[in-house]
Amino acid sequence: MIKSIRCLKYIAPAIFPKNIAYPIYIRKMASAANVPVVDIDPEGVFKYILINLYDKNLSESEPQKVLVRGYKRCNYHSDIFDEVQAKLSPLDCEPLGGGRISHDPENKKIHIYGYSQGYGKADHEITAKLVKEAYPAYTISISDEGLQPSSECPCK
Repeated sequence: MIKSIRCLKYIAPAIFPKNIAYPIYIRKMASAANVPVVDIDPEGVFKYILINLYDKNLSESEPQKVLVRGYKRCNYHSDIFDEVQAKLSPLDCEPLGGGRISHDPENKKIHIYGYSQGYGKADHEITAKLVKEAYPAYTISISDEGLQPSSECPCK
């Protein structure tokens, strides 16, 4: 392993010439078309946000995509937004609202509910439509109830 790393100092200049501005090249490759619409954790209950994605190269006023992002590792909706914004830079993101998702892969069910105290309630209808496109074999349900799904949550 160490030997391989030492070899990099000789190989890297040949592969990565110094006269190319890599950050600019990478930014040009970043476009809304390459971003997946739905990125949620594979199972569990977690917070999610709905995001407008803007590509300044195409139009600054019209969003190119609406995204759904939800991760167990994020304690707050704003943590999700910060992570997504950093990952998708230089594209611009705008939070539309949030909620929670209960993802049960064993029974192929996803329940969307709740709200974000910081961003307000996301439009769960839009979220459900986008999630259904990403998970066509799943049963998707929504609820406008509070933070906890009812005892009759279809995911349980």
